[in-house]
Amino acid sequence: MQFGYSEVCLAHDPGSRHPESSDRLRAIRERLKKKHGVAYVEGDPCSLDEIAAVHDRAYIESVESFCADGGGNWDPDTTAVEDTWDAVRYSAGQACWAVDAALSGATGRDTPFSIGRPPGHHAVTDDAMGFCFVNNVAVAAQYALDRDDYDVDRVAIVDWDVHHGNGTQDIFYDREDVFFVSIHEQGLYPGTGDIDETGTGDATGTTMNIPMPAGTDDAGYLAAVDGPIAAALESFDPDLLLVSAGFDAHRHDPISRIRLSTEAYALLADRLRTLADDTDASLAFVLEGGYGLNVLADSVSIVHETFDGRDPIQPDDDEPDDQVVPVLEDVLAAHDLTIDP
Repeated sequence: MQFGYSEVCLAHDPGSRHPESSDRLRAIRERLKKKHGVAYVEGDPCSLDEIAAVHDRAYIESVESFCADGGGNWDPDTTAVEDTWDAVRYSAGQACWAVDAALSGATGRDTPFSIGRPPGHHAVTDDAMGFCFVNNVAVAAQYALDRDDYDVDRVAIVDWDVHHGNGTQDIFYDREDVFFVSIHEQGLYPGTGDIDETGTGDATGTTMNIPMPAGTDDAGYLAAVDGPIAAALESFDPDLLLVSAGFDAHRHDPISRIRLSTEAYALLADRLRTLADDTDASLAFVLEGGYGLNVLADSVSIVHETFDGRDPIQPDDDEPDDQVVPVLEDVLAAHDLTIDP
């Protein structure tokens, strides 16, 4: 894979005790050192105008000023320093680079994966939260839609971070040209993402939430992709598929209770690659969370290996747990979707 990366993103420092540290990117890079076919590309930083295409301009200007004044605690979880503003612009810029690469034909071993930080999927239209100041994947989706030369009419975003992508949902909740699906742990921060949150007005149905019970394992997530997510993407028929790729649903991540294995991320990536191929959509990945350094690095590495030719190992038991089945049935009903038995 190609990885969008900038050293500038290391300068964002929310504090030595904060889980969203620059060591996350260092761990990923260290694990990828011995992997075949890894390439790094530094995209250009996003302009204020590109960020303001999805965020309130006054809010973005206030973040810039907040950082210029030395930063501090925006809220109890979300902290900035002077260098955070540049890191934010470069993090969003790596996501836009991933869009450029994907829409320019990068596939297979060249599939783009942006590993910027700070992450973005909790940032709403006019506020920062959950470690996030700018919604990188939302900026990238809008960037693709705004570029006349790309001829993109519909973008789908699949968010597999263990936390609900409330910010991405907020930004696109009334939009018919962006389909957003979040598969996340039920009841976890920020407490949003219920099944009945499906969009508003003419955009009803373009938001899908799959809140998984604590303890859900690989089979549950794979059933969600093979069931409601596949049916929805086939119906929506996107030109571009973006993956908000958080790795904190791993069973060894310190801040969640979902039980995914490292191999699950290979399987999820492989299935989404197939769905992108089936809908003739370009595909790109954007890093979100993941706070156990070893499992984060392992999981990103196995996604890379999947695109470098490694066949994922299929699970011995592919039947979802009894607590997951009614969730998927309710999601299908909320979106008036059916799947072949």
